[in-house]
Amino acid sequence: MKLQDKIAIVTGSASGIGKEIATTYAREGAKVVIADLMQPAAEATAAGLRASGAQAMAVAMDVTNEDQVNAGVAEVVKAWGGVDVLVSNAGVQIVHPLEEFTLAEWKKMLAIHLDGAFLTTRACLPHMYKSGRGGSIIFMGSVHSHEASVLKAPYVTAKHGLLGLAKTIAKEGAKHNVRANVICPGFVRTPLVEKQIPEQAKELGISEDDVVKKVMLKDTVDGEFTTVQDVAEVALLFASFPSNALTGQSLVVSHGWFMQ
Repeated sequence: MKLQDKIAIVTGSASGIGKEIATTYAREGAKVVIADLMQPAAEATAAGLRASGAQAMAVAMDVTNEDQVNAGVAEVVKAWGGVDVLVSNAGVQIVHPLEEFTLAEWKKMLAIHLDGAFLTTRACLPHMYKSGRGGSIIFMGSVHSHEASVLKAPYVTAKHGLLGLAKTIAKEGAKHNVRANVICPGFVRTPLVEKQIPEQAKELGISEDDVVKKVMLKDTVDGEFTTVQDVAEVALLFASFPSNALTGQSLVVSHGWFMQ
């Protein structure tokens, strides 16, 4: 039980990667918070975890809403007494050439990925500092935290920004034994990625099969998608690592698409 009785908030965890991380944490003994905009799905996920014997609760959280973030974290602290792990995972994708992005779309993308990471971290850090136990902040980056792809200007910008935020938190949090790291997956075949396949086919004028083989998986070593389980294992590593030896880092899990 690598996370026995650790209190872990996972945003965007009613489905996809976040749900798999929450499930993995619960299996390792954590008390898991399903923090999601989609409250019925979050409640269902938490109920499923409780049915398997885990401790889980759901909180409504739009990560771009300061009041909702603060209230959600306060609810967790009231119920369980603190926060040990934050996984800032909530995210969306919008695909256009840069000149076709509206300012509203640009701001939406940066708000969810960057403002969300900032607001949730700011709400959790005081509790990690106060507890004396330290903690782990984990951002969901991307291979796009390290390199660019066409049609994704705000996404690439936001994911690059998470690296700088994590490094700053690592330096500020060290004296409190708080670590901060970034997971950088390749393409994971979640509903978010499924939605991109026809969108990119239309924008690039190629078939959906070619989007998968010649765009998404072109630079992998084996032509395989990263899985939600792959990402969850890295999230478990970052959450359970015992010292500040592993902080301010990013770990790419992408079947070799990007090699550091």
